[in-house]
Amino acid sequence: MSGVIVTNPPKAELKDVDALARYGVATVSEAMGRTGLLGPGIRPVQQGVRVAGTAVTVIGWPGDNLMIHAAVEQCGEGDILVVTTTSPCTDGLFGELFATALRQRGVRGVVTSTGIRDTQELRDMGFAAWSRAVSAQGTVKATGGSVNVPIVVDGQVIHPGDAILADDDGVVVVPRRRVAETVERSEAREAKEAATRAAFVEGQLGLDRYGLRETLRRLGVEYRTYEEYEGERS
Repeated sequence: MSGVIVTNPPKAELKDVDALARYGVATVSEAMGRTGLLGPGIRPVQQGVRVAGTAVTVIGWPGDNLMIHAAVEQCGEGDILVVTTTSPCTDGLFGELFATALRQRGVRGVVTSTGIRDTQELRDMGFAAWSRAVSAQGTVKATGGSVNVPIVVDGQVIHPGDAILADDDGVVVVPRRRVAETVERSEAREAKEAATRAAFVEGQLGLDRYGLRETLRRLGVEYRTYEEYEGERS
């Protein structure tokens, strides 16, 4: 497998990426029209951590982490490393040594569709990581791949320089040209949710706040007392 290492791709503005980190993955995905989510199989190895950064993308061969070594050189302040392979792989392609090198370069975390290992060490050092699997299985360094090219993870196309937001709920990708717009939409959505939360605290029902009683009626859902329901069944 031949490949290419692309240097200095355009990136989302870091100030906008940092603003995105004020909001959760669910809020940001909803603000983009329920798009951008990586699948539920990619989970954090820690809890209570939210990070946002710009994507440095890697595609390599299953069981081979050569291209992660190549990607470290391309990483810098505010980046998140995003790794996938040409076919499914759960081997532990990423561990504490990679995290040590990346943290020295200002990288904020890693997201990988493969396996990860040294999870306790990653938690101890505070390096945020999301992966599809945890596996102690080692790898080789023998096959070419690419860095900073478009990749696909769980049906989502991730370009180098896109914004990545990750928390306990999962991972969402925001195209770099949409980051500022998505921050504004996320802020508006959070304000709307705050108002709804306050209404719920006061006792209002979602059925009334969202006008769902008419939806139930339109769908033919009817109310019955217990006696009526039992009588109809007998």
